[in-house]
Amino acid sequence: MRVFISGVAGFLGSHLADAMLSKGHEVVGVDNLIGGYLDNVPEDVEYYQVDCRYLNTMKKLMKGVDVVYHTACTAYEGLSVFSPELVCQNTYQITASLASAAVSQHVKRFVYCSSMARYGSQEKIPFTEDMNPKPQDPYGISKLAAEQLIQCLGEVHGMEYVIAVPHNIIGPRQKYDDPYRNVASIMINMMLQGRQPIIYGDGEQKRCFSFVQDDVVCLEKLAFQEGLNGEVINIGPDEEFITINELASTIAKILDYDLHPIYVADRPQEVKLATCSADKARRLLGYQTKYTLEQGLTEMTEYIKKKGPKKFRYHLDLEIINEHTPNTWKNKMF
Repeated sequence: MRVFISGVAGFLGSHLADAMLSKGHEVVGVDNLIGGYLDNVPEDVEYYQVDCRYLNTMKKLMKGVDVVYHTACTAYEGLSVFSPELVCQNTYQITASLASAAVSQHVKRFVYCSSMARYGSQEKIPFTEDMNPKPQDPYGISKLAAEQLIQCLGEVHGMEYVIAVPHNIIGPRQKYDDPYRNVASIMINMMLQGRQPIIYGDGEQKRCFSFVQDDVVCLEKLAFQEGLNGEVINIGPDEEFITINELASTIAKILDYDLHPIYVADRPQEVKLATCSADKARRLLGYQTKYTLEQGLTEMTEYIKKKGPKKFRYHLDLEIINEHTPNTWKNKMF
């Protein structure tokens, strides 16, 4: 089969490409390198450095494609409150372009990688797929709107679609010189530079972190398994629900680092407690957590050590700068 992957130079997209190639499929992939590294792209991918919003180009590249994996996105939940145009353009608008191209080229199935941000704050945890989504930042709003767009086009034009909701993925190849996202990577990069990690608020926000290979095993099934059309499926663990303080302590333990975090003000609209139930993924996809959090963080640490710690690149512009904008970004504290 011929598989199209958006965001193929990114963290998740490149691992998906590896999985598809290992099964003997052809892979064509695109990326604009906002959030990825060129050396992430597997050698056998038919790669194009191009922005997904260019509809006519996407149509050309999707000729003969059987399945689309849409992983490309400026996945910046916190930043989206201060750079909504950038984040919405590269979340919702690029989805419109890719979905339109996929329908026009008679793609059989469209797999969309959404986000736990779709749920927002709920009255109970863990989040389950039958909950009414209540996104509370522009990123989550755009993700949910993109899901609804895919559902509409899929149902009208007869294209199969699956909405995957991977959450807080960690592992090798994740961008770690980005000051706006990827909390575990940021902490590892800072500690390897001999610097103390910066934590927003009191650090008691709680999350579950998912090792990338555990997710890929499920995600690759979404392209080919029958009976999944129209499903929304959380993918990621519901064990080891930990605070950001505990995350920092675990990384410090791995690195044998003397930890004294720097605490700064809360970020606006950040959800305090966020974790998803994996029951549906277990039932439909045979999901299993094979990596513990410490194992996943250890592999990340080894990857970043090998690549070498990097200075943080403030590569995205803040569109709104006021008293609510985090000082970490205004004053380039990372």
